[in-house]
Amino acid sequence: MKISYLSSAALKSNADLLAISVSGAPSDDAFLKELDKALDGRLFAQVATESFEGKAGQSLVHYPGEALPCAAIALIGAGKKKSDPASLRDLGANAYRCARRLKSKRLALVMPASTAKTLDLTGQMLAEGLVLGSYRFSKYLSDKKASEQPVEVCEILSDRSVGKKKAPTSRGLKAAIERGVVIGEATCHARDMVNEPAEFMSPEEVANIARGLAKKHKSITVKVLGEKECEKLGMNMFLAVGRGSARESKLIHLTYKPAKKAKKVMTFVGKGVTFDSGGYSLKPSAAMVDMKIDMSGCAAVVSALDAIATIGSPHEIHVITACCENLVSGTAFLLGDVLKSMDGTTVEITNTDAEGRLTLGDALTYAQQKTKPDELFDFATLTGACMVALGSYTAGVFANNEALAKAWMKSSDGAGEDMWRMPLHKRLKSQIKSPIADLKNSGDRWGGAITAGLFLDHFVKETAWVHVDLAGPASSTREGGATQRGGTGFAVATIVEHATRG
Repeated sequence: MKISYLSSAALKSNADLLAISVSGAPSDDAFLKELDKALDGRLFAQVATESFEGKAGQSLVHYPGEALPCAAIALIGAGKKKSDPASLRDLGANAYRCARRLKSKRLALVMPASTAKTLDLTGQMLAEGLVLGSYRFSKYLSDKKASEQPVEVCEILSDRSVGKKKAPTSRGLKAAIERGVVIGEATCHARDMVNEPAEFMSPEEVANIARGLAKKHKSITVKVLGEKECEKLGMNMFLAVGRGSARESKLIHLTYKPAKKAKKVMTFVGKGVTFDSGGYSLKPSAAMVDMKIDMSGCAAVVSALDAIATIGSPHEIHVITACCENLVSGTAFLLGDVLKSMDGTTVEITNTDAEGRLTLGDALTYAQQKTKPDELFDFATLTGACMVALGSYTAGVFANNEALAKAWMKSSDGAGEDMWRMPLHKRLKSQIKSPIADLKNSGDRWGGAITAGLFLDHFVKETAWVHVDLAGPASSTREGGATQRGGTGFAVATIVEHATRG
């Protein structure tokens, strides 16, 4: 699919489908009034018949005949928050789905009325939405007809002119649209990594993907550590989690360096448990069936680096993921075991299904010792407790540094990804104290997302750090807006936003 920007007048478009966003009553929109006039009032008559009100998710298709060059017109409801980044992204995705449903080959999407200040953001988010709306994981379908992507060309039109009044223009609009395409494609790549069955998305396959990025971008280098190398470093928590699998665990370290001297060093750590059975604290089948998604943090950081290298960043960027499988066998780690971490902390195992924090604890220690970051982040499908607190669409954000937390939340808002700041109450740390070791790896039921964050905080020391628990938004059971069923690629957009603009 090709996505491009055109400044030509919307009413002269000869696209198969001309899609127009509508926020509120169509009769209040000057552009739609002009369009209805060109159609001799037929458009608004259909609007009244179908009770189309411009609500988010609504759509109306009109066939103009010979009155206009385009084959069909689609009014896409944008809702009231038409300038919100997430809503704009959903708008692009809904326009694409409408075009696919109508089997259109060429889609022209008219941008919502924008100010000069918001024009570039609007273009970027629409482009992201078009790419994400086209996503399908159809690799294992024998009959791929149902999932084919018929739209070959998508054009974004900024000319929403009425009479002599012209829409604002921007020299950066084309670049903004290209940026949206890059971020959208990186998000789709993360979705592919998450949706791929664990049989194939193994630690070694993640390493191969990382090696591929190093070949693609001259600015990226990669280092892959096997179990013997990790053992020499003392990464016993990480290695214990993967001990029950016949597949070798891998510590993957990607480095991006800018052409000029770096302003900052940013390190992004992603949880890379490619399948989580729960270990001897075995999950029931219903809870285990989707556990290929437990490497969503890994997929986000790896895929985001591809976009960062394409767009460019003034910062030195490190991406680290400790990849393994948490399985049950005669060699798997056991309840009651005491593990010694890379930084020397001893940890009693009270729940083998609280494994992500073990892999991250060693990965965070490695990140600080090897990269000396100014800013450190980790991303993980860490706790069901965070989903209980925030639901399925919102990630929990924990931080030990107020300035970095504010900067990260600003990046989240700019990227249109829903995150919420959560507390790190030190009083709850008593829950993860062990009578026989320095820590235990799980606490009480209450405050589970916080105690998981406090466990990681122990290994962070003094580095400015943000922990993102994306257990809820990492995957979806339904399609809607820019989201598809399965892995969502959540956090890619915010990582890219922060690394390239933060």
